[in-house]
Amino acid sequence: MNTEHRIVILGAGYTGMLTAVRLARRTRRLPVRITLVNPSDRFIERLRMHQIAAGQELADHRIPEMLDGTGVEFVRGWVTSVDPEARLVTVDGDRVLPYDELVYALGSATDTDKVPGVAEHAWTLNDPRTAHRFAGRLAAVAAQGGSVAVCGGGLTGIEAAAEIAERHPGLRVTLISTGEPGAMMGERARVYLHRALDRLAITRATGQSVTKVLPDAVELADGTLVPADLTLWTAGVRVSPLAARAGIETDERGLIVVDPTLKSVSHPAIRAIGDAAAVRQAWGTIHGTCQSGMPTAAYTADAIAKELRGKRVRPFRFGYFHQPVSLGRRDAVIQFTNADDTPRRFHLTGRAAALYKETVSSTPPMAFRLSKRMTVAVQLSRGGRSTRTKD
Repeated sequence: MNTEHRIVILGAGYTGMLTAVRLARRTRRLPVRITLVNPSDRFIERLRMHQIAAGQELADHRIPEMLDGTGVEFVRGWVTSVDPEARLVTVDGDRVLPYDELVYALGSATDTDKVPGVAEHAWTLNDPRTAHRFAGRLAAVAAQGGSVAVCGGGLTGIEAAAEIAERHPGLRVTLISTGEPGAMMGERARVYLHRALDRLAITRATGQSVTKVLPDAVELADGTLVPADLTLWTAGVRVSPLAARAGIETDERGLIVVDPTLKSVSHPAIRAIGDAAAVRQAWGTIHGTCQSGMPTAAYTADAIAKELRGKRVRPFRFGYFHQPVSLGRRDAVIQFTNADDTPRRFHLTGRAAALYKETVSSTPPMAFRLSKRMTVAVQLSRGGRSTRTKD
């Protein structure tokens, strides 16, 4: 008879990796077996994908090396199904992993299905291999004085456009967005952001949705064609349909609906974290970022360890703290925020902000290494009064 408590973690992104390493340390004296499943053995730094797309080389972090000494078993493969009733995960269609508890950390990817032509003609920042290929094409286009369109005026789109324009100053870069880039920021931070985009000679096409991506242009809702030798798509995200197919309760976006301790409301043996979970706080629903994902991972690792020891687990609490946006390698703007991600008065700009942003981006791999030996704080705000309960 098996006496080990089997914990399977799906996904080795920021949240899955932290959960695995932190949980291994927290349960090292308990009869626990932890298995981490991921399709690639390379850890992908999603916060830095725009740097790869612009032609920079990043550190090559390998998951087995990052797990070395933790006792966590790494299984490389695609999760093809989850059976929450039998508590089984199938990998690559034939390998079956039984579990007592499942941590669902499959994250999200860029949505390429909603707009015609995106899947066929646009590039994304979903994985390093695609980003590297894009960088190669980008260098060739830049050498000919060509053009690139970045679709999506969120933080990823802004960072990608700035990085590309700084790296290739002869390239014509257009940032396309339905809303104003930086609209989530305060007025002063937003003004600084647009001055930086002007300095980098980035053209903005705002206020119109994209209706079609063509091989050499982007079509807007009013019929305007924006010339583009290359199109980079950063607008919209989607999650894996795996949870919904398995009969796990999800919301309209496909995110797993969780209780205040991040357990699935339909299958409590499953915990969902990061972009895969619909996490509500008193002020609203958390949106997917590394800033919110890492705390859900740390909380889940600690919660599992506490429950295995018969201890009480308090509800998850989180509040946003900042919106860090790089504007190339030597500039950035940091908008500090309230718990609900609305802007506060204070912001940081220039080289100090660039150093701040670089510190934020480099923190996760360091946190993984340190978490093997000690408890590492990965949360800047628990939301204060806005998330405090009477428990």
